[in-house]
Amino acid sequence: MAENSSVPYGLLGEAAIATHEGRIEWIGKTDEVPSEIREKAELEDLGNKLVTPGLIDCHTHLVHGGNRAREFEMRLEGASYEEVARAGGGILSTVRHTRSRSEEELVLSALPRLDHLISEGVTTVEIKSGYGLTIGDELKMLRAARQLERLRKVRIKTSYLGAHAIPAEYSNKADDYISEVCLPALEQAAAEGLVDAVDAFCEGIAFSPDQVKRVFECARELGLPVKIHAEQLSDLKGTVLASSFNALSADHLEYLQADGVQAMKESGMVAVLLPGAFYTLREKQLPPVEELRATGVPMALATDCNPGSSPLTSLLLTLNMACTLFRFTPEEALSGITRHAADALGLGETEGTLETGKTANLAIWDVEHPSELAYRIGFNPLIKRVYGDA
Repeated sequence: MAENSSVPYGLLGEAAIATHEGRIEWIGKTDEVPSEIREKAELEDLGNKLVTPGLIDCHTHLVHGGNRAREFEMRLEGASYEEVARAGGGILSTVRHTRSRSEEELVLSALPRLDHLISEGVTTVEIKSGYGLTIGDELKMLRAARQLERLRKVRIKTSYLGAHAIPAEYSNKADDYISEVCLPALEQAAAEGLVDAVDAFCEGIAFSPDQVKRVFECARELGLPVKIHAEQLSDLKGTVLASSFNALSADHLEYLQADGVQAMKESGMVAVLLPGAFYTLREKQLPPVEELRATGVPMALATDCNPGSSPLTSLLLTLNMACTLFRFTPEEALSGITRHAADALGLGETEGTLETGKTANLAIWDVEHPSELAYRIGFNPLIKRVYGDA
């Protein structure tokens, strides 16, 4: 499956890929392989299997302590996500568990989740902080995420999400939290090289646009790109704000309005849609997929793996959910976890498509057609994952 917008899926039949030192050196028809490549290559016949770019999970909260299975029960008994959060559950419940864990304990608990993603052909994973909410605990989470990259053949991109929730000790003092914890932690994380991007949760149960703006201004001063959790429960115009900072992406977006869609288009942002959270929370407000599609805003997909609203560790199931719940086409869904997911992480120049010069991150599948990846439920046809590590 190569980059070719004129052919469905960019599908190239009877093809060959030559890699060298972790990069794609050549791609094309098998009978057109240059003689200089054929002479030096070690051949591997894949037997008419499908090759796609390695999958990219561009929005996860993979590092955390504990779980929230009881809250799952509470929601089934009638409590809303907001009611659970305001009662001291939700994110703050995970904060308590995460603070009590050591860095090593966080790494060990995250590894099974990461391994499940890897088993489905994932080669790049974004991991957010945001469950520590003290300077030390936020740095601890980011260091744990960096450790995972050393323990597994996978690329980890970290996002600092200090503006995720207001901790109990700063109840009704959100501005003080931003000044005394969030911004100092961001500055220290940047100084230690622990952060690749900066995220924020702009919502009534989290932070206002003005508070998020302060975080983004700090990120800009540090030379870090931004992204935003926005319009999940209401429309606070967080996406419009993020577009003014040329954000990489806006994520969730169930309540996104036309002005936000247009702002995303004009600034080149990616819409990251999260069907796992929509499903788990039994939401009824669909993200504006038709409007995003018509306007030409690229749409990525991700697991949003987290212990509360999306305890999901399967990008393949995410594909099916996106098609079933959000009416994605299977081709759109596959692009959402490859090409557009790479763009959502600022990696479009090196990952997400099969093109000469890009990293040789590959997934090899035992399927007859790419649509099968979204069609099947709970089935993993991966034969082999190749991690270029260039």
